[in-house]
Amino acid sequence: MITTYGVTKSYGAKVALDGVNLNVPDGSIYGLAGPNGAGKTTLLGILAGLRDATSGDVAIDAKRTEIGVLSDTPQFDKWLTGHEVVDLALRLAEPDADSIRVEEVLRQTGLGEAAHRRVGGYSRGMLQRLGIAATLVARPRLLLLDEPASALDPQGRREVLDLISRLRGSATILFSSHILADVQEVCDAVGILAGGHLLFQGPIADLLVGSAVPRYSIRLRGTITPAITSLRKEPWVTQVSEYDGEILVEVRTIEEAETHLVPALARANVSVISIKPEEVSLERAFLELTR
Repeated sequence: MITTYGVTKSYGAKVALDGVNLNVPDGSIYGLAGPNGAGKTTLLGILAGLRDATSGDVAIDAKRTEIGVLSDTPQFDKWLTGHEVVDLALRLAEPDADSIRVEEVLRQTGLGEAAHRRVGGYSRGMLQRLGIAATLVARPRLLLLDEPASALDPQGRREVLDLISRLRGSATILFSSHILADVQEVCDAVGILAGGHLLFQGPIADLLVGSAVPRYSIRLRGTITPAITSLRKEPWVTQVSEYDGEILVEVRTIEEAETHLVPALARANVSVISIKPEEVSLERAFLELTR
């Protein structure tokens, strides 16, 4: 659906994007992940046609009228009702469209009962869902969502993520987020953007398997210093750190850890409460990719 070729964007001496080659498969939910300031909003603006790239090319397999764009903080006139906001969005895209579509998309986004309330009384989560409703109403083939769940409370985030998941298969969705757990939960593919560079893109499973090294979480009774000192001397251990009273041990291979970890702790003469392989997360893979 989307392919970019060496897209670069500079603001004077500052390079916001540096040779980005994006590939978003048709029908996918693609998460553009990265910290604040990574260039995510700039890239989405270029894809939406709201900004010009300094260099490079963009190919999108959809007409401009088939692209829906949601900003990170959608704002609406407070005196309008939710129904009026979505109806206005539909009329701008399709002047002769049947208004039954407005009611349909409001129900789809969970706003059916609040459709005739003024949006000045909507919660932040409701406003995000209203923005998605206004984006969806003209049935776009491509959705560009900028931080759709940012700054929401846990319930609001849950509502927006569930909504994005329900849209799977109805359109290609590209959404940006600095909340890596959100990307891991709902996306098929991910692009890791940091400092304007695309460090990785592809299926999330490939990143989790290919980037993250095996790591174990160890909880001990009493002092943990002897165990840390002992483990750092082991040739099969690549890194030892402490976090919240636990020892985190990265190893070369799972096989070596299964063979040598328990004997190494026994030699350190410590009391072991638990040893647990740490589940690989997108956050872990991201940190290992960018450090």
